[in-house]
Amino acid sequence: MIVALAVLAIADLVVGVSNDAVNFLNSAIGSKVVSFKTIMLVASLGVAIGAIFSSGMMEVARKGIFNPGEFMFSEIMIIFMAVMITDILLLDFFNTIGMPTSTTVSIVFELLGASVAIALIKIGHDGGSFADLTTYINTSKATQIIVGILLSVVIAFSVGALVQWVTRLLLSYNFEKKAKWIGALFGGFAITAISYFIFLKGIGGTAFAKESFSILGGLTISHFIENQVFVILLISLLLWTAVSYIYSAVLKFDIYKLIILIGTFALALAFAGNDLVNFIGVPIAAWQSYQVWSVSGVPADQFDMSVLSEAVQTPTLMLFVAGMIMVATLWFSSKAKAVVKTSIDLSSSQSTKERFQPNFLSRGFVRGAVGISEVFNYFIPSKTKEKIDRRFEKPTIELKRDKTFELPAFDVVRAAVNLMVASVLISIATSMKLPLSTTYVTFMVAMGSSLADKAWGAESAVYRVAGVLNVIGGWFFTALIAFISAATIAYLINLHVPSMLAILLLLAVILLARNYLSINKKNKELKAEGQLLRAESSSIQGVIHESAHNISNAIRRVDKIYSNAINGLSKQDLIALKQNKKQVEKLGNEIDELRDNIFYFIKNLDESSIAASNFYINILGYLQDISQSLEYISKVSYKHVNNNHKKLKFNQIKELKQIDKSLEELFKNTRIAFEKSSFEEIGNILSTKKTLFNEITDKIQKQVERTRTEEVSPKNTTLYFSLLLETKDLLTATMNLLEEYYLAHDGTQIPKILKQEEEE
Repeated sequence: MIVALAVLAIADLVVGVSNDAVNFLNSAIGSKVVSFKTIMLVASLGVAIGAIFSSGMMEVARKGIFNPGEFMFSEIMIIFMAVMITDILLLDFFNTIGMPTSTTVSIVFELLGASVAIALIKIGHDGGSFADLTTYINTSKATQIIVGILLSVVIAFSVGALVQWVTRLLLSYNFEKKAKWIGALFGGFAITAISYFIFLKGIGGTAFAKESFSILGGLTISHFIENQVFVILLISLLLWTAVSYIYSAVLKFDIYKLIILIGTFALALAFAGNDLVNFIGVPIAAWQSYQVWSVSGVPADQFDMSVLSEAVQTPTLMLFVAGMIMVATLWFSSKAKAVVKTSIDLSSSQSTKERFQPNFLSRGFVRGAVGISEVFNYFIPSKTKEKIDRRFEKPTIELKRDKTFELPAFDVVRAAVNLMVASVLISIATSMKLPLSTTYVTFMVAMGSSLADKAWGAESAVYRVAGVLNVIGGWFFTALIAFISAATIAYLINLHVPSMLAILLLLAVILLARNYLSINKKNKELKAEGQLLRAESSSIQGVIHESAHNISNAIRRVDKIYSNAINGLSKQDLIALKQNKKQVEKLGNEIDELRDNIFYFIKNLDESSIAASNFYINILGYLQDISQSLEYISKVSYKHVNNNHKKLKFNQIKELKQIDKSLEELFKNTRIAFEKSSFEEIGNILSTKKTLFNEITDKIQKQVERTRTEEVSPKNTTLYFSLLLETKDLLTATMNLLEEYYLAHDGTQIPKILKQEEEE
């Protein structure tokens, strides 16, 4: 068990950091204030220092949830084992779907679930009642955590929105043109809040902070920080405002960049210093329990664990190793990037691919918010409203036509507000001993500030609100599943420790490996099939050459999807047809995304190249027609097999295979022409149009004759005609697309994009 727990501790560090990285990377990455490498170095430094000086007493794991004196060593080990297995699987699940959750809440409810299960077994064995559960469990702690969840969500969102709205009203989007003393004052407030947070949450939670010092009048660092709040904040404000003024006005550096880097370091430091217990607290408690029991000479089922109630120092070497594992995970985990991306996309001011679909709740919230806004606007004077609107006007960034620039998700002011407000709220909660989750606070502050900053416009609000509701729902789901899963696993291990432990550990390894392989496979498939990319050129010849890559990728996928539909239908392979439906949906979504970007494409065009817009719109229209034909073919094929209708007759399948073979040849030649940009070859492909149409018409005529003489299945006839007619539509859309390229291509003109490649 001890060896298994050590391995599980390393795995838990990896999956835990992958999820919690969003807490301190979100603001810096979203604002693009410095390079990604610099952000990672600052965060890594914070994580390393925080881990090494982490709290030596892991109270939550030892005695925060249950009363250790009521359990024997053998029972405690079962609880710890159940907690670690559940924690790894739960966090890995959230990482895989790219959703941020709270490692604090998961560990607390796992400890609660496992200890409740073992306590109930003990009560049942001793003939006690359910009321005896309070003897074993610290029920007040669980209540505090649930209240903490609700407080985190509501307060963080509200305060984040209010502070961001006031800050934007004062600074506007033209904050760089304001007087230097305004930026210095903002820097003073922000860095004061963040530095106090470093002392209270980062250093205040460490082991040496609990030692008394004569220079502080015999007080510990923790007590001094808590008792002298006003003095510390006043001195810090004056000091940091002066430093900020010198930094920005005299040295001419960007004060907002400094705020974001200090804030990133602070949250990383606090994360490692205080949340480390979530990952290694349980294994360390188990190891120290084993050390005490092994020298006692008492049987494992008779040695009570009241020793866990005492304060025990964690070896610095263990903390150092844990810190290094966390830093390595931060750099190499692709899942950490996925979780961070979810948070940034939901708070972005730019147009992004909306991951979440709107639901009745998100639509209701948005309608309600719009209604409240209209009521407020009715009472606000028009001149005041105009002044406020001007403060929220985003500046237009002028770029050269041939220049591309990826805008940040939000500006440095919002990033600084996110870090400042999160630091203040967590500091206040820590000083008041309230169990707020850092994940909940940082995420909800970012959502509140994005709402106040008008990042959620009419075109994105329902999607963003749906995403936030999904994440919040996931948090409550975490608590429930953590409790039930840990309780179930603890019960199973208790049945027969050696065999159940082996089975559960093997199951955990299989599930983790399966998730890892599944993600790798999806990434490889994405690279292999090639994603459709938005055109950036501003001339028709440039668009023709630039979109050739898209057409080549699309045709490859169309060929595969059509063949899979015919093969799946001939073999009655329901799984293959279901998978094919997903591929069609994915292709359709990518084409829809390209169509959504037509607005930005047209805005980028030169006045002399308006014809490029007509060409591009037509191409996307034909691609959509192709996608819709494939969607219909895939849907009716799946429906036919799923409803267990009669299999198509041999002649019907044979004819469909012949058409598939002809289309394969067409798609292959088309793909080669676009891959090599040999647009002159399209003329040869178009010459086969009549032959292909005649082949499909011939098959339709044969089926008409069969229906009149020998066909007895209406469902088969309907399906076969549907497939042939939709294949005809597919062929029509493909030929129209090819004709558009053939007529628009001018071999005498070299597009600007190709000239640049030749010069390079």
